[in-house]
Amino acid sequence: MDVGLVCDACSALTPIGVPQCARCGQPVALDPRPKRTSKGSGPSPVASPVAKAAPAGTVPAEPTICGKCGTNVPPNFRFCPACGNKIPVAVNFDVDTRVGPRPSAPMDAAKPRATMMFGGAMATARAKLTLIRGDGEDGVSFTLAGTDHLAGRGECPISFPDDPYLSPTHANFRYSKGQLIVRDEGSLNGVFVRITGSVKIEPGTTILVGEQVLTISPAQAVEDLPDADGTYYSATMVRPAMLEIVQQLRGGASGWVYRPQADKVAIGREGNDINFPEDPFISGRHAQIQFTGGVLTVTDLGSRNGTFIRVTGEHVLKHGDYVFLGQQLLRVEII
Repeated sequence: MDVGLVCDACSALTPIGVPQCARCGQPVALDPRPKRTSKGSGPSPVASPVAKAAPAGTVPAEPTICGKCGTNVPPNFRFCPACGNKIPVAVNFDVDTRVGPRPSAPMDAAKPRATMMFGGAMATARAKLTLIRGDGEDGVSFTLAGTDHLAGRGECPISFPDDPYLSPTHANFRYSKGQLIVRDEGSLNGVFVRITGSVKIEPGTTILVGEQVLTISPAQAVEDLPDADGTYYSATMVRPAMLEIVQQLRGGASGWVYRPQADKVAIGREGNDINFPEDPFISGRHAQIQFTGGVLTVTDLGSRNGTFIRVTGEHVLKHGDYVFLGQQLLRVEII
């Protein structure tokens, strides 16, 4: 026959000398009620076969060995019935994160899943923008989890308040027909997207090469006509030209105008048709402009910092694209 004290809280039998109930952990005191006993050769910690349920999130019931005295501790007991040592409870970490289904497991129709909440509406992130810092390393990322994501200098979800070349509302990154697009919201300085290889452009397109902003057009014929008095304007002789490349200066003025006779022009730091030796962001051979068969194209020649074209209207973005806003360079990542 086992002798012990009965817990006031759960009526479990606790051996003499153990200060805490083995089942619920409450302090054990003398109780005038009859003590429950059970037959057996060893200590019997419970008088009832019903064990208290384990807390939610714990591992299913398994016998445990007390680390202090070596006694077999019944399932779900928090304290050893022999010595009162606290028994650690293992926690089951195999739970859902509640931000969407796991990519490696199929959806279970019987188990509801949740998506991320933004502004009180359900949304799923499909892309993000990562800022490229001045040292070339990745900076902060912006998750595109809604439909429209405005960017600019003002109070926008994607905001760069210290960039003076950004308009308050500069651009919008939005989803349309299953694609991510960028749209210029009437900004002063425009939205530029990096090209790969050769790209056809429209007359009057502005490109960004290093720090040089250049507007490209087929050359227009210059009429040498007299004024109303029959006097001709005297200046440099007009020579035949295929292209007209105009440098745009800060402040809105135009710089030099280059009118080559050739239909193909290379731009770079040195050894090209047009050179910018003091521009640290231009490669030795950076880009090429060509006008052949009435088609105007710009080609990146494997430059280190890329060639960018100003967006007109909307432009579809792909994974790995780079977008230039003001002085901010962003990399597009389609999830």
